[in-house]
Amino acid sequence: MMDIFNKVRRTCRSILLLGMLLVSTMSFAQTTRTVYCMGETVMDILFRGSTPIAANAGGSALNSAVSLGRAGAHVEFIGEVGNDSTGMHILKFLKDNHVGTSYVHRCEGMRTTVSLAYLNERNDASYVFFMDTPKDGPSAVAPDFHKDDILLLGSFYAVNPRNRQRVELVLNKAREQGVIVYYDINLRSPHASMLPQLMPAITNTMSHADVVRASRGDLRTVFGTTDADSVYHSIIAPRCKQFVCTRGADAVTIFSSKGKTDYPVRKIKTVSTIGAGDNFNAGFIYGLIHQGITQKQLANDLTAAQWKSLEHNAQLFSQDCCMHLGNYISEELADKLKASSKN
Repeated sequence: MMDIFNKVRRTCRSILLLGMLLVSTMSFAQTTRTVYCMGETVMDILFRGSTPIAANAGGSALNSAVSLGRAGAHVEFIGEVGNDSTGMHILKFLKDNHVGTSYVHRCEGMRTTVSLAYLNERNDASYVFFMDTPKDGPSAVAPDFHKDDILLLGSFYAVNPRNRQRVELVLNKAREQGVIVYYDINLRSPHASMLPQLMPAITNTMSHADVVRASRGDLRTVFGTTDADSVYHSIIAPRCKQFVCTRGADAVTIFSSKGKTDYPVRKIKTVSTIGAGDNFNAGFIYGLIHQGITQKQLANDLTAAQWKSLEHNAQLFSQDCCMHLGNYISEELADKLKASSKN
């Protein structure tokens, strides 16, 4: 009788362990939860001194989309390209990296934006853009969202008056469907002169967001201070309780309704910092999916362990991107992530 009891117990334990394994991996393996990345498309040409050293499909949300696609997430990109050879190259690159292009509009008569990115001695980039923007805004079509899908948007694209009709349509539908909205402010000094015009759109987008991220440079440009505590309590918290502040090689701070936590950043030798913030976003979103975190959980705040895991994944993606010339995580890291999801 005891032998039979022990066999039944071992069988039950095996079934329980198998169930736990399926639950832990199912959230990332299943394709019903989609990440929508909305933003501009750019062809980045990287220079060291006067020598071109690389050319990458770019744009903040696009960089995030490619990294998430490589990591095994179900991703759709929302944006537009010129109906030229550069635009067709970017579309093919997205598809090759498992990013859907159903919501990418091909603009007749528009040349795809090209940027020259000059890396300095710290491997940070300064940019010169060659843009050809149509007067008419992008077509106002929103995806068929499902609950707990994720929408990533940010940079000038999200608050550009030309795009605002489409952005607001997508944001409103996302909120109606219970989508997690991740807003990366990501505005640089060239747009500082437009801030009086852009600020209503910035604060409105914060109000729709479940998570807001800003770098130290964003704080300085948009709010005139690098005091993250002050900006959070006076401007962000009344609109969105979850705020992530990044500071390059210095500590990351996550604010929530439970308080704030600083996370040290591991020192690495960089090759290029282009895409560092975009991949931080991608890693954070990867963590949301991997842990099965829902919008309701975010609204009620997360545990310390959940925040730590999200920040860990964000740093993992960001630092991997900085150690090569691509704007995204390496294929090597992507393979490790996909392998770990299966184990």
